[in-house]
Amino acid sequence: MNKSKINMTEGPLFGKILKYVLPLMVTNLLQVFYNAADMIIVSLSHEPNAVGAIGLTAPMINLFVNIFIGFSVGANVVVARNIGIGDQKNVSRAVHTSICVSVIFGITGGLIGILSARPILIIMGNSGNMLQLAVKYVTIYFIGTPFLSVTNYVVAILRGEGDTKTPLFVMSGTGLLNVLLNLFFVLVCGLSVEGVALATTIANAASAVILLICLARKKSDCKFSFKKLKIDKTALISIIQIGLPAGIQGALFSLSNLIIQSSIIKVNNMVTPADVTYQPVVKGNAAAGNLEGFAYTATNSVYQAATSFTGQNAGAKKYKRISSVMKNCYFITFCIAGFFTAIMLIFKTPLLSLYGVAASENTADMIAFETATTRFLYMFSCYFLLAFMEIGSGVLRGFGKSLTATFVTLFFTCIFRIVWIFSAFAAFPSLGVIYISYPISWGMSALINFICCVVIQKKHIKEQETQTVSE
Repeated sequence: MNKSKINMTEGPLFGKILKYVLPLMVTNLLQVFYNAADMIIVSLSHEPNAVGAIGLTAPMINLFVNIFIGFSVGANVVVARNIGIGDQKNVSRAVHTSICVSVIFGITGGLIGILSARPILIIMGNSGNMLQLAVKYVTIYFIGTPFLSVTNYVVAILRGEGDTKTPLFVMSGTGLLNVLLNLFFVLVCGLSVEGVALATTIANAASAVILLICLARKKSDCKFSFKKLKIDKTALISIIQIGLPAGIQGALFSLSNLIIQSSIIKVNNMVTPADVTYQPVVKGNAAAGNLEGFAYTATNSVYQAATSFTGQNAGAKKYKRISSVMKNCYFITFCIAGFFTAIMLIFKTPLLSLYGVAASENTADMIAFETATTRFLYMFSCYFLLAFMEIGSGVLRGFGKSLTATFVTLFFTCIFRIVWIFSAFAAFPSLGVIYISYPISWGMSALINFICCVVIQKKHIKEQETQTVSE
């Protein structure tokens, strides 16, 4: 086997899952660092609302971006399952179909995002300087979504094969490029949100080009060639069947976060004095949310491992082995969640200060700091529940039950949070009421996902045993 690949269907699992997760985690954390660098460096610009503007655009950006990222999950599973089966031709067809789909979705998502950015941000309750900054940032960001889409699909293909090192090396280099460009555009050129958006777009373009080159040089069934670049109907249907529910899930998840973001703006307007020059609740929430992104990305790396390992073992019909996949992934993600929880709670003050959020005698600054501290308290008190929810969803997708995972997330997370905002928050409008909805929804989704995984696994094992007896 290629040294960059991991044999997921044979041998002990714990070490292999760690070998898969660690470089994947670093890679994903570098991607999160793109956005973190945007917010940290833009806090040094002349715009006091810059951090808040970038933070409040995240749900809207994710509303579109999560759709094609969801389809990249389909590419990951289809490639992994065909590798598990040993079908070389279908691996190649899935790879080239995925690349075509990534370009189409990237362009379409970017155009829709640019055209709908201002109306969506206005509906959320944004106005004035905050609105202008947010529109400027997302417009430039969406211009680069085709590159972001290609990057996510190529990374998904490599991970489906078991190669997490190549994305790590590439994203390390482009991550450094992003930081350097941020510093140049903000500190040297004197730009604000437009500067960091431009830096992110250039870094995403570099990632896409380099990853395609790496995939073209692969000596495996996943090797990319422009001559083979076409959409295979069978591969496309398989990718859509798995990716569409994941994309819808991501979009609906972001939709619920959009509604929550609009509630954050309402709280800001309730508690902020009229003479304050910026929106402190929005800024504090954005800073804390951005830091949480590191914890989420770390635990989400185990979710992706669960998807790939389950996908390959399901393709090889080694259903009993999936129990070990689940146990190891739950344990690893629990440890990772605990580690990040400790780091965030112990070092919250210096970490938040990187975003210009710190305790101060100034009223606005103090409101921002208290907002961030409140969010940390509610989110990280039960963060392992989010990690467990993700693992269950990943195993379901690896089984090919993407629709089941989407339904669970839709009902127990998205719909629950929307109902919560229009009922509990409407009756008791406060940050605590908003934030408590997160751990409650995580716990419900984690439990239902786990039950579904066990039921589906037992069904496959029973069918396999029945078939063996009949033969």
